[in-house]
Amino acid sequence: MLKTKSTKKSKWKSKQQDSSEAPVPSLKERIAQKKKADRLRKEIINFTIFAAFFAAIIGLIVGLAGGWKVGVGSGVGILYTSLSFKYPRHALWAFLIYLPFGGTITYYIGNSPLLQLAKDGFYIPALFGVIQYCRRENLPLLIPKRLVTPLAILLVLCLFTLTFVNGMQQFSAATGPLEGTLYAADEGILYEDADISAGGSPFLMGVLGLKVLIGYIPLIVCAYYLIRNKSDLLFLSRLTVVLILTCCGLAFVQYLFLKTGRCEGTRFAEGSSLFRASLDAKCFVGGSLLYSPEHGQIRLPGTFVAPWQWGWFLISAGFFGFASAFSDPFARWRTMGLLSMAAVFVMSVLSGQRVALGLVPVSIMVLLVLTGQIVNLKRFLPAAFILAILLGIASVNNPAIVQERVDSFWGRWEASPPQEFIVSQFEWALGVQEGILGKGLGRATNSARVFGDTAFFETYYPKLLYEIGPLGTLAFLAVVTVLTIETFRAYRSVKERNLKSFGASYWVFVLLISYNTYYYPLDVDPVAVYYWFFAGVVLKLPKLDRQEKLAAQGIEEPVGRKRKRLKRAGFS
Repeated sequence: MLKTKSTKKSKWKSKQQDSSEAPVPSLKERIAQKKKADRLRKEIINFTIFAAFFAAIIGLIVGLAGGWKVGVGSGVGILYTSLSFKYPRHALWAFLIYLPFGGTITYYIGNSPLLQLAKDGFYIPALFGVIQYCRRENLPLLIPKRLVTPLAILLVLCLFTLTFVNGMQQFSAATGPLEGTLYAADEGILYEDADISAGGSPFLMGVLGLKVLIGYIPLIVCAYYLIRNKSDLLFLSRLTVVLILTCCGLAFVQYLFLKTGRCEGTRFAEGSSLFRASLDAKCFVGGSLLYSPEHGQIRLPGTFVAPWQWGWFLISAGFFGFASAFSDPFARWRTMGLLSMAAVFVMSVLSGQRVALGLVPVSIMVLLVLTGQIVNLKRFLPAAFILAILLGIASVNNPAIVQERVDSFWGRWEASPPQEFIVSQFEWALGVQEGILGKGLGRATNSARVFGDTAFFETYYPKLLYEIGPLGTLAFLAVVTVLTIETFRAYRSVKERNLKSFGASYWVFVLLISYNTYYYPLDVDPVAVYYWFFAGVVLKLPKLDRQEKLAAQGIEEPVGRKRKRLKRAGFS
């Protein structure tokens, strides 16, 4: 006991000595720092005023021509796009915050294809800022280097498809019918012929398909330079937990509104509309939903555009909540992580998300094993026990809801087993192939429907096979395989316990999404963003580990000219 007290006392004394030995800035240095802060503040104010004035003028002109909603949207878009270009770090954080609420904001303003791309007003200017910074500092723009070759091959093959398939369709007199469109229903798999007639714009469809396929890969580099130190990593983890709890809270209110009758949902619809999500039934947040409790049908979108996007948000949220619960150095944030995991479980049941109901528990068990956290369960047993009691009480009080969701899950599984469903879609995609370049980029991408009719797939790699052919599909598999291997090597090389735990959780997420083919989460939000972004975070962990080692030895990184330019560029 005495030894412990003396140790604590000596540590306190050493900290006091370190603080007393810290150099005190002189009066001249303090004045210089104050002048620099004032100059930066004036620069921000002047730029913001100029951007706001310019955006207001453009918004007024557009509003007079197209209506006040279009004018306001144009003005706001120009304002935050210009600010994003000037301050890319802040833009990337805003991008991550906006992402889970984009569907809600879009449908409150009005359903428009441009509003669907509003989040890119943060991402694209920030990406240009990252590119400028890397060029100025002679830093690598493609990380990791082993990804360059497979990514280049994929890009070349996609350009071939865009030129020789989409281009030929564009310049031909008629695009010709596609051989069939695949639909999936709860009672089984149905095939129907689809006459995709002439018209539309196959080339623009291909451009959008290319953007959907590889447009967010640069987020690897953005995340790599956004996370500068361990503090940034912890901020990212805690931000995701707050977003998860906020989104689940809003989705719970949405469920209560439907349950109490404040929102009608689809309960008074007729015919097949009783079993189909509809935008006309949207409630409180998010977009299209299905709520016909008399027929046992409920598919809530949460804060997203559609129910299945909300389901994949819940799946990804399970990984991020787990990372915070088992890796954050502070107990209160570990507790918040556990609460976010509990919220994900609850909303997986209440929202009627079968894919989340099946994958969230499985992913948590896989995380416990692959990350090695199963040996640390005793640290979390008290909090986990309390959460289990609360969830148990909720289940006992609402047995009908739980039983209905379980029956719905098993009913879908028995009607269309996932493995058979995936195999059948592979067989169909292979059966309609003509050549090695596929049917054209965007030809099976939902968001490309604005440029013409598209085929409908519910599995990812058959969809790629249909669009870009076998060579393009193999090239994409090579990209995700190299990325999975490189992120594995990165997190395994980390020695610091918390950093390695974060890396393990994020790597398992990358591993799952890389080879998942059920549905197409890599095509749309939020997984299309989270996958590439958190891969970049994992790749940065070895450098953060070295920083922690230097900090433990009392060595600081040199400030130098590059660091100063980094601050001026908005990355510090």
